[in-house]
Amino acid sequence: MAHDLTLWGVGTSRTMRAHWMMLELGLDYEFHPIHPRTAETQTAEFNRLNPRRKIPVLRHGSFVLTESGAIIQYLSETFASPDKVYVPADARGRAALNEWCYFVISELDAASLYVMRRHEGLNQIYGEAPTAVEAAKKYFIRNVEAMASRVGQGNPHLFGDRLSTADILLMTCLDWAASSELPLPEPAARYRQRVAQRPAYQAAVERNAAR
Repeated sequence: MAHDLTLWGVGTSRTMRAHWMMLELGLDYEFHPIHPRTAETQTAEFNRLNPRRKIPVLRHGSFVLTESGAIIQYLSETFASPDKVYVPADARGRAALNEWCYFVISELDAASLYVMRRHEGLNQIYGEAPTAVEAAKKYFIRNVEAMASRVGQGNPHLFGDRLSTADILLMTCLDWAASSELPLPEPAARYRQRVAQRPAYQAAVERNAAR
């Protein structure tokens, strides 16, 4: 079924989130495989979509979204499929889900992994900061260890049998950490192995690697 969905962006953990959610929901969409910090993000056309010149960018009809967390939340709610993705209908359920989403985005992604990314992978832009990088790595591991009781439960996902936006955010951070050779605590490593078996995840990995 056509939904007039277009996604810009591949090659990052954040673009992976958008691809994964759309594939998880079985949505058909057009996508442009542009990478971050390339000439394609500097064009006038792309600047009209996102003046911050960042990926991913989702367009649904005339509606445009540019943050990965907002994109996957919007998709999960707009194309709600209770048998595929967990979307709570009550305020407390939404708050509990958002608590995990905000934690992952702020503490694991922004405060830890992106500090490492800036000062290791992008040190030619942001400069070297070995003390900050080492502190960020320790902070990431400490926060993941604090999640052990949740991800180590018998349930396959954070909210039971169904995938949620929080799982997509967490999984992409764990993949990012693993690619950076951070040693994941055993409960987190087992959780990552479980979620990686999802067909939509595997399809999204392939699509996110497109060139």
